[in-house]
Amino acid sequence: MKQALENIESRMAQSAIKSGRKPEDVTLIAVSKTYPVEAIEQAYALGCKDFGENKVQELMSKIENIQNPIEWHLIGHLQRNKVKYVVGHVSLIHSVDSLRLAKEIQKESLKKDVVTSILLEVNVAKEESKHGIYMDEVLELVHEISKMSHVRLKGFMTVAPYTQNPEENRSIFRLLYNLSVDIQKQNIDNISTSILSMGMSNDYEIAIEEGATHVRIGTALFGTRDYNR
Repeated sequence: MKQALENIESRMAQSAIKSGRKPEDVTLIAVSKTYPVEAIEQAYALGCKDFGENKVQELMSKIENIQNPIEWHLIGHLQRNKVKYVVGHVSLIHSVDSLRLAKEIQKESLKKDVVTSILLEVNVAKEESKHGIYMDEVLELVHEISKMSHVRLKGFMTVAPYTQNPEENRSIFRLLYNLSVDIQKQNIDNISTSILSMGMSNDYEIAIEEGATHVRIGTALFGTRDYNR
């Protein structure tokens, strides 16, 4: 794992510099879904501080079993009936894809007296198999979230199509970056678009070149997943 992490960090740094930024401007989120607690602790010991989980049940189990002060990210689809488990336990929810979900997060955050940081998940490529709102729906939802007292929009997330040639996703990442810039210029109260969560194991270098601030990497770091575990 040490060699894999060094390789990823080196490539991330090169891509950041290529995009005119510093390597420390880009955060690696180690996507630990399906991997055991021991793998997370090993990655933490090597310097990883941010970990992403897809499923609420698995996330909560790992939070209970790991003592290290990890920055947890929920990156998978979140159902409204599971919001109560997540609020107060994660640094960032990447996958907010409706006003109803945002309202539920507001309700639970108010109840627990915490402010919850979120990203809007944008389905830039309009893939029917993916969650997320479309580009033309973003601004209206941003305005609604800006009125919420205990929810803070920090930016956007997208899951680009899986492709053998990561260059094919460059335009997807660029569209989301341009949208984030356009919305930031509007200076909407309680709204920031400083975080762009985009890019995974197969295309994170292209994503960083196009403005990603957070990349979500699992298999390139931990190895092939065992879904039967």
